[in-house]
Amino acid sequence: MTPHGDGGATDTSRPLPRVPLGRSAAWTTPLAFGGAGVGNLFRAIDDEEAARVLESAWDEGFRTYDTAPHYGLGLSERRLGDALRARPRDTYTLSTKVGRVLEPLPAPHGDDLAHGFAVPATHRRRQDFTADGVRRSLEDSLGRLGLDRVDIVYLHDPDDHERQALDEAYPALEQLRAEGVIRAIGVGMNQSAMPTRFVRDTDIDVVLLAGRYTLLDQSARDDLLPQALHRHVSVVAGGVFNSGLLAAPCPDSTYDYATAPAHLLEQALHLQEVCGRHDVPLRAAAARFPLGHPAVAGVLLGLSSTEQVHDAAAQFRRPVPDAMWRDLKTAARLVDVPREPYVGQRV
Repeated sequence: MTPHGDGGATDTSRPLPRVPLGRSAAWTTPLAFGGAGVGNLFRAIDDEEAARVLESAWDEGFRTYDTAPHYGLGLSERRLGDALRARPRDTYTLSTKVGRVLEPLPAPHGDDLAHGFAVPATHRRRQDFTADGVRRSLEDSLGRLGLDRVDIVYLHDPDDHERQALDEAYPALEQLRAEGVIRAIGVGMNQSAMPTRFVRDTDIDVVLLAGRYTLLDQSARDDLLPQALHRHVSVVAGGVFNSGLLAAPCPDSTYDYATAPAHLLEQALHLQEVCGRHDVPLRAAAARFPLGHPAVAGVLLGLSSTEQVHDAAAQFRRPVPDAMWRDLKTAARLVDVPREPYVGQRV
């Protein structure tokens, strides 16, 4: 693997603070950038717009970036690599994922909208959690990124391949970590039960958990979070808006990418009303909430426009009164809430 340079661009931004990830040498920032949007998730953006989005994220202090081969069939990785390649390599954390190997498809190509991405379907995804598949996937990712290393590699949605992921993929990543090729091993999933088993049975460093520790769903508090705390494994919370309902609740809102059930819409509207009494947008509370649990090191937000980036940073810096958290504890039956002022406000 050949280095592609450390860059020397002048940096006048104010980075978010660094938070260690488990017992590893890797770190995250409390607010992390999710790269699916710059891989054309749901809508197409051109390279110039993607570059502006990533530049604005850097300017707002984002220093942790997550991507995957799945995101736009490698487009997200290519765009993130273009944006980060000139940055000094020790100034940011970069994660990608393994478990889906991209294989070329013959022309003519349709689109990839069946998987949610507005890109030509030039490749197909083949799930592969073998040791060889892990190494091939990472090598391909480094080629698309144009970088010589990533910091974190997540096993991506091994729901139907648990045994192979444990017996083959994880040992391959463990060897790469021992060799210093990667700094941390993680698993990224939309459920908490299987990651809990990974935390219990392996020496992973971090779990990227989507949608299972939010203002509407705290199911991870029953299994994953206490086990992670016990084993000194960090959790990064993704899907904190449950795909939209907690960002701006309305009759058209989605919950976990499906039409929001009436009772959850009603609950989200009630939470919005509680936050409104304290002049705090619901989306600000939703993004901050997971950080109240001691196992949670950061929150990952998928952002695809400069407006979203600036708003996310502004809401993260926004002072949130303790009285709002007290009211939300009652309204949403919460147990752990952030203590204010949160360190992220010192951006």
